[in-house]
Amino acid sequence: MTGGHDQLRLLGGGDAGGSAAIIDPAAQADFDKYHRCPILADQVEFAAADAEVAFDDAQPAFGEESCRLFLGGGTLGLRGGHGGRTMAPMNMTDTTPALYVVATPIGNLSDITLRALDVLRAADLVACEDTRHARTLLDHHGIRAQTVPLHEHNEAAASVRLVEALRAGRRVALISDAGTPGISDPGARSCAAVRAAGFAVVPLPGPSAAVTALSAAGLGDARFLFAGFLPAKATARRHEIESLRHVPAALVFYEAPHRIEETIAALAAILEPERTLVVARELTKLFEQIAVMPLAEGPAWLAADDNRRRGEFVVAVSGPPPRQGLDIEAERVLKTLLAELPVKQAAKLAAEITGAAKNDLYQRALELKA
Repeated sequence: MTGGHDQLRLLGGGDAGGSAAIIDPAAQADFDKYHRCPILADQVEFAAADAEVAFDDAQPAFGEESCRLFLGGGTLGLRGGHGGRTMAPMNMTDTTPALYVVATPIGNLSDITLRALDVLRAADLVACEDTRHARTLLDHHGIRAQTVPLHEHNEAAASVRLVEALRAGRRVALISDAGTPGISDPGARSCAAVRAAGFAVVPLPGPSAAVTALSAAGLGDARFLFAGFLPAKATARRHEIESLRHVPAALVFYEAPHRIEETIAALAAILEPERTLVVARELTKLFEQIAVMPLAEGPAWLAADDNRRRGEFVVAVSGPPPRQGLDIEAERVLKTLLAELPVKQAAKLAAEITGAAKNDLYQRALELKA
């Protein structure tokens, strides 16, 4: 929100909650006892720029006091809803309570959408992983909404609180520490609980570390599979990578600095060495680095410089190289049949199912049984 004549300020009521924030005058939004009040479209009387626009005393949809809106030189968009009477305050698109899932920056605080700022400014309650971390973002943009913790250890209980807030007519936003909630972050259970309670869940697109890394990776794969974090234990990690080996897509992982060496080493040991490895760390931050190399060179590249093992990582690996002989589906069918049938019978039936050459299937069956 900009200052001067381009500023749109909504004066509203309710408890802003939390500690007071230091507001940048250039980005200040006025919040007083009226800020939770909805605005009815047919109550707006437009006047010249900088003129005050008053509302009559019609009963607001949430049963709270009427509000006043002051317009600068900008325009105010109206949206129909409930018979065309409601305006979308600060991009919260309906007076019907809903949970707004808001993507937030992964490093650079400027990487936030205008719509996200509108929603966060209009929210009565912001659910977040770490309230202290969230305050850094909110204070930076002059947003004083009440924050409540919602993380992996309390999400079930916190979801109940969100539903109660929605039933009370409050506007609720959900953010994570960085990126998009519910993507390797808390939020999925809350969205499910809110929807089960009969309320809408409204997603706001925005930053995602996985997509950010892929956009600059230069991989030629037509598709990708996001696998999140690999298991911490070596055996489970190896099994997970093995299960992904034949997926015909680029593989994308998140990883922490204390496990990045083990993860890259496991990928290099299990997957084909000619695959392309992308290591993206500290995306959008001061020491951002995106390195691309053959997978086999990954362990040595990491070991060459301690700084390469610092920060938050997105790791991407190109899809499997073209296979000689059987395709992935034929191999899968053959393995399934070999678990129950003799080699010759399994090869014959696999050929009928997949259309692959029976001799190729038989030779491969012998290799698998060896």
